[in-house]
Amino acid sequence: MSVEAAVARAFRDEWGQVVATLIRITGDWDLAEECTQEAFAAALQRWPRDGVPRRPGAWLTTTARNRATDRLRRDAVGAAKLREAAQMAYVEPPDEFPDDRLKLMFTCCHPALALDAQVALTLRTLAGLTTDEIARAFLVGEATMAKRLTRAKGKIRNAGIPYRVPPAHLLPERTPGVLAVLYLLFNEGYTAVVRQNLSEEAVHLARMLTRLMPDEPEAVGLLALMLLHHARQATRLDDAGAMVTLEDQDRDRWDRAMIDEGTALLDAVLRRGQAGPYQVQAAIAACHATARRAADTDWPQVVALYSQLTRFVPSPVVRLNQAVAVGMAYGPAAGLRMVDRLTGLDGYYLLPAARADLLRRLDRFGEAATAYRQALDLAPSDTDRDYLRRRLAEVSISG
Repeated sequence: MSVEAAVARAFRDEWGQVVATLIRITGDWDLAEECTQEAFAAALQRWPRDGVPRRPGAWLTTTARNRATDRLRRDAVGAAKLREAAQMAYVEPPDEFPDDRLKLMFTCCHPALALDAQVALTLRTLAGLTTDEIARAFLVGEATMAKRLTRAKGKIRNAGIPYRVPPAHLLPERTPGVLAVLYLLFNEGYTAVVRQNLSEEAVHLARMLTRLMPDEPEAVGLLALMLLHHARQATRLDDAGAMVTLEDQDRDRWDRAMIDEGTALLDAVLRRGQAGPYQVQAAIAACHATARRAADTDWPQVVALYSQLTRFVPSPVVRLNQAVAVGMAYGPAAGLRMVDRLTGLDGYYLLPAARADLLRRLDRFGEAATAYRQALDLAPSDTDRDYLRRRLAEVSISG
């Protein structure tokens, strides 16, 4: 493995832990990010000469911590910052939730912050997502998201919000933000090929959260949802790196142990009778994961579950997914009628992509080609664009 590849892998694997550790030590969010970036820059300079360390994460943490300490000592208010950080620090009982990333999530998800700011700040600091990537996840402009991040950091600093997993009686008010963070973190890893490690990190943190909050049904539902999706990860791309649709994936290669774990968790939590949006989404994922063939998928059940989900999350993205399911259950014309009534998805590439697929199935190839071109102009990744180009070529030939 080249040094550049080793540094890239370390970024994927270690960024969140290094930043979280530095925030705990210094209490300064911007300083933590800057010194972590400097540590990765130092790795690019020194690892070619000294070799890749046996424990890259420890090397990066030490380097970043030394940079932060030097800068604070040079700063006129450095000593005060270090004292402030010491006051903000929270000592957990021995071996209980020692992962700084979990503490970082709960710090970011303080109820003093708006929910979208909680999620965005954690994705920035924990996952190292760029401002542009986070903005795309929220369907807003990069400048708008940059302002939200700046305001959120300032509020944490000015309010003296402590860096810790809060006591049990304060956990419920943080739960929605933490679950939303984990969900977006998992999705970023699941949909972006170069960030697949984020999905594994999200699963790890979700397991920790269910241990911390075993009676929170939505935490269990989210873990089940992640496992049911992650079980299919190895089949989502072919050997050439091209996207493979759910319908065409090799189901014999799905991780059956992970599916069994996810469905067992889901069955147990649904028996509590406290359904929520993550549990409903897990039930949808279970419909797909337990179908031995694509043709065996219970699409009417999927439609019914999406109808239930819209009551929890009445978003246009959920309604788009519902329309696709209607197209599978009751024919592409029915799905297309729903898609054509949707609003609020300007700039979202999956809207024209879904419309194109429904038109293709109706043999309206010319209109499908136009919709595929629209989706191509909006697609966020090379993998998505390659898939859309293949579909466009197919309908162009058929037309």
